[in-house]
Amino acid sequence: MGEESGKKFLGARLLLAGFAASAVLVFSLCLLSGAGVPDFVGRELTDAEKREVIDRNSPLTDYVYLSPNADFPRTGGIKKITIHHMAGDLGLEELGKAFGERDRRASANYAVDSGGRVALYVEEENRAWTSSSRENDDQAVTIEVANDETGGDWHVSGEAYGTLIDLCADICERNGIEELCFTGDAEGNLTVHRMFRSDTECPGPYLEGRMGEIAAAVNERLGK
Repeated sequence: MGEESGKKFLGARLLLAGFAASAVLVFSLCLLSGAGVPDFVGRELTDAEKREVIDRNSPLTDYVYLSPNADFPRTGGIKKITIHHMAGDLGLEELGKAFGERDRRASANYAVDSGGRVALYVEEENRAWTSSSRENDDQAVTIEVANDETGGDWHVSGEAYGTLIDLCADICERNGIEELCFTGDAEGNLTVHRMFRSDTECPGPYLEGRMGEIAAAVNERLGK
């Protein structure tokens, strides 16, 4: 083999070695990124698996599809509830499909549809990606609520509103939140999306105007 051919052969071997090293690195990163993701995430669950998940979270849950768009586990203790609106009258399955898309990079712990049904997308022990604030979401259980009116006040149905109060009370009772307090800013333990992102109306005038009422109703359930 001539000197020129030898150089070409050596170059080809180095190139192949580089590709192999890159492939190993990508594979290793994939393993590492998926290492902390629970087995139940991102797939349809059996009835027994759904019951197991619900038993760890709210017993009010009707539908379960666990989104990969979360931190597993959250690093902060649960101290808050943050309320959002869907900006539409979405079904729980439809929203679950959207939260299942990795490139969407969005999720919520729970959602309530217009019929008052509850979905679980991120278990409470994990941080959902909901409020445009890592610090808030690390302490909050986040809830998306369907709108039965598009635009305007972004109204929600009576069924959704009643279930929202039930769900908030349940979250507080199970997580040792003794009292829910809405202060109108991020200092309270009942917060809304708009506190953390200036270019959103979420959760809309209807729900935001009732945050004090929601806190009072929940606190009555808690014996405050």
